[in-house]
Amino acid sequence: MSFANRLLRFLTEFPLPPALPEGVEAFSPYQEPGPRELLTQFAQRYYTGEQPRIALLGINPGRLGNGRTGVAFTDPAALAAWGIPNDLPRRREPSSEFVQAVVGALGGPAAFYQRFFLGSLYPLVLLKDGRNYNFYDSPAVTEALWPGIREAVRRQVTEVGLARHAAVCLGRRNGLYFQRLNEELQLFDQLHILDHPRFLMQYKRKDLAENVARYVEVLQQVGGM
Repeated sequence: MSFANRLLRFLTEFPLPPALPEGVEAFSPYQEPGPRELLTQFAQRYYTGEQPRIALLGINPGRLGNGRTGVAFTDPAALAAWGIPNDLPRRREPSSEFVQAVVGALGGPAAFYQRFFLGSLYPLVLLKDGRNYNFYDSPAVTEALWPGIREAVRRQVTEVGLARHAAVCLGRRNGLYFQRLNEELQLFDQLHILDHPRFLMQYKRKDLAENVARYVEVLQQVGGM
């Protein structure tokens, strides 16, 4: 089975959690017809072949990028630029802009996605009062979701097919939880923790070229490029 088909099975079947504390809600964009169709087109175009990919894992998806397109760190404008037409609003999502620059610097999506996989520790969108929510924003929410996060990462490695020699964590705070997961599950030999794309775009945009170069340096190292 191809990486694309394994990924599609994992994401479309991943269950919603039980009711979460503090008014936090989860939803799966992969169970919505529009995002599911766009994800399917993207995966079948770029996640071809059966080889494992090196993981770049963020926190959990946001509503404006992945929540609309079904593709991690990819807003509708980036999706269209990479040959997947869509009629979604062209509002840019900062993380997607940064990732698009990194992918371009590494040869474009066809080359990038043959080696790397972009995803999240927890694959479902979390919202509170209609706004994006991170799984670690509340200890109670983290505790409620932890079994699901463990299962999500384990299944991405064993069922979807992620390389185990190294993984890249997107976000310093996210890294604390990724390290804890890896200590519990012993999935990856090495973790490389980078600043989150949204943080870099929000607070260090003037250093965009330098920050993209840092990502490229790490990815070339773990990818043996």
